[in-house]
Amino acid sequence: MNRLNLHLVSDSTGETLEMIAKAALAQFDDPEVARHFWPMVRSKQHLDRIVPDLADNPGLVLFTLVNADTRARLEEHCRHLGLPAVPVLDGVTAALESQLGQEAHGRPGRQHLMDEEYFKRVEAIQYTIAHDDGVGHEDWEEADIVLAGVSRSSKTPTSIYLANRGYKVANIPLVVESPPPGSLFRLRHPLVVGLTTAPERLVQIRRNRLLSLNEGTETSYVDSEKVKSETQFARRMFADNGWPVIDVTRRSIEESAAAIIRLVQERKRQNGQPDLMSKPI
Repeated sequence: MNRLNLHLVSDSTGETLEMIAKAALAQFDDPEVARHFWPMVRSKQHLDRIVPDLADNPGLVLFTLVNADTRARLEEHCRHLGLPAVPVLDGVTAALESQLGQEAHGRPGRQHLMDEEYFKRVEAIQYTIAHDDGVGHEDWEEADIVLAGVSRSSKTPTSIYLANRGYKVANIPLVVESPPPGSLFRLRHPLVVGLTTAPERLVQIRRNRLLSLNEGTETSYVDSEKVKSETQFARRMFADNGWPVIDVTRRSIEESAAAIIRLVQERKRQNGQPDLMSKPI
């Protein structure tokens, strides 16, 4: 397998560039990639300082540089070194300019300004952490989403991922012997979503969890019939209350979150609310 040197050159934090590169690399089978990360490149002098590394480690150069002089300088160096250089946002930006009828602002790091959306995301993360595992049910009405499901059905990681997308999320474990608070069934603002998974998969996850804690695995927590009864109990509750259900058995956290976001957006459209796309991290 060939080893690829991947140079990521950004005039900001480089988060957007890293996400794009990661998404593209996911389409390949275990590529051997050496990342060379160059954030906050905002001058020709700074750019010149990284050229020796480009020469010593030839490979693919991906960049997000809005300053015309800096871009031209990088492209000139890459031509001289015989390296491919790809401006990853140019195609999208050009298409948006055409459709919106205006030119993009060439401001480095504009997408990372600490604007209102940033502070809303911070608030969402704080809320979500404070309302994990059934805590704080008194103010669940403030949530955007409430996730319900049996133990180890990915409620917490899904909640945190959604919070990073700007959604306030509370989650509650459903336990047969301990009914949830009545406030769960009276919520109006948040969308309540049930998370479920195949019982056999749930048993496996719980066994691994107990092993990681150096605890015995012969308990009712991993008993097949008990787990099946738990999942049936949860499904009946979801159906009785008309809550949408996401089966997380074969879904990644990102896939589950995307499905939940679609449900939220569809609900907003049905209620005549604006369908605002959450900003990326």
